[in-house]
Amino acid sequence: MIIIILFGPPGAGKGTQAKILIEKHDIIQISTGDMLREEVNSGSSLGKTAKSIMDKGDLISDDIIMSIIEERIKKPDCQKGFILDGFPRTLNQAIALDYLVENKTLNIDQIIEIKVDEELLFERIEQRKTEGDLVRNDDNTEVLKNRILIYKNDTMPVLEYYRDLKRLKTVDGMQSIERVSEDIKKLF
Repeated sequence: MIIIILFGPPGAGKGTQAKILIEKHDIIQISTGDMLREEVNSGSSLGKTAKSIMDKGDLISDDIIMSIIEERIKKPDCQKGFILDGFPRTLNQAIALDYLVENKTLNIDQIIEIKVDEELLFERIEQRKTEGDLVRNDDNTEVLKNRILIYKNDTMPVLEYYRDLKRLKTVDGMQSIERVSEDIKKLF
């Protein structure tokens, strides 16, 4: 089993690199947003709790997110491994994830940060616009500014946590997709 965590600001190329890793290692990508929607749609007690919180516009607690993650990684499609993209988002989630994998005698194989300059992120958005290749409704500079701010506020403590534990590997996301992919492959 292989477990990978990918970090990087919006537009850094996490999704692109995740697809390459999925194909190479025959694993799946786990999205907390998708999992929350699945849990709500399932009508489970956990899903009902999550729905009532989300309907109020409140954030889902770390405990609920961790319960959903724990249930998700038990599913058969996770047996070969998985990529966590954009999770953990908070320091408490990172600590809880470490506890969860230790209790299941699993190991997080790679924790990878795709590092890019903010200017490049804005250039990528502008390039998508000119090429008519917008893939997300939130692909605009104002939304990107807010998403980067949230990423910095929420994720920087998580990155520092993993960096202090000497578990975080950083790759230069300013390179071509192929070069970033090659640098990630070298970590395995």
